[in-house]
Amino acid sequence: MRPAYDYIIVGAGAAGCVLANRLSEDPAVSVCLIEAGGSDRHPYITMPRGVAKIMRMPAYVYFHLTNPEPRTAMRPDYWVRGKVLGGSTSVNGMVWVKGQPADYDVLATRAGTQWGWASFARAYEAIEGHELGPAPSRGGKGPLRISISPERNALTEAMKAAGVKMGWRFKADVNEPDDGVGIGYMPRSIWKGRRQSAAVAFLRPAMKRPNLTVITGATTDRVVFAGKRASGVEFLKDGARQQIDARREVLICAGAIGSPAILERSGVGDPALLASLDIPLVHAQPAVGEETSEHRCMRMQWRLSKPVSFNLKYRGLPLVASVLRYYLLRDGPMSGSSMEMRAAFKSRPDVDVADIQVQLGLYSWDLQKPGSELERQHGFSTIAYGMVPSSRGSIHITSRDPGQQPAIVTNYYATGHDRDVIVSCARQMREWAAQEPLAGLIERETTPGPTAQTDAELLESIDQLGVAGLHTVGSCRMGMDEGSVVDPDLRVRGVEGLRVVDASVFPVIPAGNTQAPVIALGWLASEIIRGR
Repeated sequence: MRPAYDYIIVGAGAAGCVLANRLSEDPAVSVCLIEAGGSDRHPYITMPRGVAKIMRMPAYVYFHLTNPEPRTAMRPDYWVRGKVLGGSTSVNGMVWVKGQPADYDVLATRAGTQWGWASFARAYEAIEGHELGPAPSRGGKGPLRISISPERNALTEAMKAAGVKMGWRFKADVNEPDDGVGIGYMPRSIWKGRRQSAAVAFLRPAMKRPNLTVITGATTDRVVFAGKRASGVEFLKDGARQQIDARREVLICAGAIGSPAILERSGVGDPALLASLDIPLVHAQPAVGEETSEHRCMRMQWRLSKPVSFNLKYRGLPLVASVLRYYLLRDGPMSGSSMEMRAAFKSRPDVDVADIQVQLGLYSWDLQKPGSELERQHGFSTIAYGMVPSSRGSIHITSRDPGQQPAIVTNYYATGHDRDVIVSCARQMREWAAQEPLAGLIERETTPGPTAQTDAELLESIDQLGVAGLHTVGSCRMGMDEGSVVDPDLRVRGVEGLRVVDASVFPVIPAGNTQAPVIALGWLASEIIRGR
């Protein structure tokens, strides 16, 4: 007989780890979690600044290539995702940005009042063990430990002071629920120098329970149906095809790239696409893989006239010293997140809430070289984007083989709205850099540089030098309308016993990074599944 479980969870990422923990709390329920990757114990995962190394290791990440498009200078963009316990929370930049109440109010209008700010605020209070302690919409005793970047030097203080002169209020907690405008030190999923992934906070404690089974190194091919009901999952492990059965439900948590692919291979999707690949149709749902949304980030960098950046700390003997310090004391440059500060502001005065996010790093990249290498001179970098893009793309399988790349159409900056927002961002960032005392530390702007002045030239710099935000949503969007892929309870429309719980269900990006919202989504989904 095949193994059978009450719940099968596909994908040990942000939401999957939370669901594995919460559902297995009931000892009468059996849960199986399937993950294509392996252990998250690699030291480059544990050490926060090891992210630069781990993000180039195929054993731990997927390298999805998008279709070449004009807005990527006719080159493929890299959409990197975690292939490891913890999913992308084990390989990301550890930025903890939750969005603002207005973001979730928009979600509530699309997917029902249970997805409004009140629900997410309650989830965050339960999830977080925050360094700043409890507050409305912030938790102080939760399982996921959050700290604030401790870096303070002449550059960070100048950045802060320049932001205040721009009218961006300094915030001790940049996630404070208000209109979002402000500048402050970055909250990070780091505690005592160690990455706090979804696997660390939620999965490892649950793995001690006898009713939770975790299968690693298993690539899910498809959901198996008995008629219209999901009855199990078929996966590949060690070169063999295996199947396990689900007594209650299958929960797909494979992310905005993986989840629509699994649905399509399972026979849920656009009938024409499935017929072209000889996949038997289970349910016609043309919205699967459509209406995707992603950030295309603008890079802006400045050369410094004083030695106040981190560039030289990450090369040669200083790098060796930083690594030794990390393993001896669990602090120093190797214990930090990808970005030390965050600013958010409005693209226009009449916008109700901040619609631009800028992440500020105390280092600068050598963009003339193909690899990820820091400049030898002192500088700092920023990653900026409109937080809620209106442009939409798509993600679809090209083969029945789960190892084949999907076709990803980004459609970045397809709308005038998105182009106007990022141009406004670039101009305001230049105004910010001209404020004292920051201006006194800057020698010159290096990226995009003084030659980019017109709107077209600024947009061209994004085409040439931009990077993906890795915050994809929408490919299995949630909604109250019959055209949505999943209903407000995350059930896949047209079939039974199947839900999707990950970033793919968000119809719009919750303003900023997606790690925190997806973990909260998993927390709230567990309550729906358990009938609470």
